[in-house]
Amino acid sequence: MATLRAGIILGILVVLWTFVMGFTGWYHHPSLFVLFWLVIPLQIAVLLVLLRITAPASGYLRQVGNGVAASVIASAIIFLGSLFFTVVLFPSYFREMEALGRLKMAQQGLAPAQIEALIQAQASMQRPLPTAFSGVLGTWFTGLLTSLIAATWLRKKS
Repeated sequence: MATLRAGIILGILVVLWTFVMGFTGWYHHPSLFVLFWLVIPLQIAVLLVLLRITAPASGYLRQVGNGVAASVIASAIIFLGSLFFTVVLFPSYFREMEALGRLKMAQQGLAPAQIEALIQAQASMQRPLPTAFSGVLGTWFTGLLTSLIAATWLRKKS
């Protein structure tokens, strides 16, 4: 039950943070876009609380399983939230990000041909489904890594 609850809370918190980034317009600003990555310490914190709660009754593998399961549950919510964000709430998100990327690359001194080549190379990932799937994979990876490390200290000692 704690794992399910942690997964739902984590998914909702990540989606809410994504909406904050959107509604404040922070994703438009290169210096503020980095704030999106706060979802990583957020996930780590939720998983640490979960693993601390489940530690008295769980060995190492069970703790890793708890963290991964919570991350998988969260990833389903994050996937749907990402699609809702890019398809419904901010349908121009990818066009805006492309324009911002072009501006940033031009400021860095890249030639127009180089900019175009980089934009084309990134184009396949700059759509709602690939972006949502990358959120899922990032959540799974962070959950596994965090759980593998944290379970070393936060578990029932045999």
